[in-house]
Amino acid sequence: MKPVIALTKGRLEKQFIKFLQERNYDVNPFLDKGRKLQVETDDFFAIFAKGIDVATYVEYGIADLGVVGEDILLEVQPDVFDLLPFPFGKCRFAIAGEPSNLSPLRKQRIATKYPNITTKYFRDQGKSVDIVKLEGSVELAPLLGLADDIVDIVETGNTLKENGLVVKEEMLTISARLIANRNSLKLKRAILTPLIDSFRVEEGII
Repeated sequence: MKPVIALTKGRLEKQFIKFLQERNYDVNPFLDKGRKLQVETDDFFAIFAKGIDVATYVEYGIADLGVVGEDILLEVQPDVFDLLPFPFGKCRFAIAGEPSNLSPLRKQRIATKYPNITTKYFRDQGKSVDIVKLEGSVELAPLLGLADDIVDIVETGNTLKENGLVVKEEMLTISARLIANRNSLKLKRAILTPLIDSFRVEEGII
């Protein structure tokens, strides 16, 4: 029986394939998959989904392991084991806005795709803010007066710069993570342990 790994489609998928290649896994099934959402390799089955769905497939045991952004784990808090960080998918959460925008006299309004992470961050600082949840293009919010600032993931900062926004405060650094279904770790330990061990990176990885 082969392990099943759920992969986040897009950038993390490509970075994980490169990661596998560096560890001498056969990645040809990935390169020739076209629009397929399932692939079988010599070592495991892989399914491809959006990040938040990867966490769900792992939580419900459809997949034994998952490769997902740490932002999903912090925001959704799925019932999975967070096994280890990968050396890719690194970026940071930051508060950003227009450089000339002063702190409002009223309660600050923050636009974000990540209301839980944002609320916790400000609460830990002893601050109360109003959260406006958006699903995309949060950079528009301060430009159109919907919010004072935004909280979002920043990688290169180019999108902020192109829209006249600047990072005002860095919150935390995140990366891609390897997650596991709790029951799979118990029932399939013999087949999962070698795979998990092969994903460990010596420097700074537990």
